Amino acid sequence: MKFSDAHKIFSVILSFLVLFSTLSLTIEKHFCGDTLVDVAIFTKTDKCTDDIVKHDDSGTSIIKMSCCKDEIDVIDGLSETTLNSFEDLDLIHQQVLIAYSYSYINLFEGLPNLVIPHADYLPPTLVKDIHLLDEVYLI
Repeated sequence: MKFSDAHKIFSVILSFLVLFSTLSLTIEKHFCGDTLVDVAIFTKTDKCTDDIVKHDDSGTSIIKMSCCKDEIDVIDGLSETTLNSFEDLDLIHQQVLIAYSYSYINLFEGLPNLVIPHADYLPPTLVKDIHLLDEVYLI
């Protein structure tokens, strides 16, 4: 059976659709103020170190927090695929499925051993090449 190019393209598109529908992504964004500094899909974002540490005379340290923030966007794919069992089908669908599988299995039965009546036949020995003597050539 020959497959047309449209059939092959359609098959590839459907396989990519199944692949990307089950794919989950996590997109991390790092903002400093209102400006976007870094976006990462498969790795961690680079953080800017704007935290200022000041030391007092008494030995205590004061940390001034920066105005940076991180956003994490999670794109969830299909985590569960639906698997139906044979018992979930209606009675008519069960009968059709049994009939189809029975006919499909019996479609590929092996052929019986064929009896070849001329298996032990030996052709006569050629004394002269008659085609060459009569100058008859098959084209």
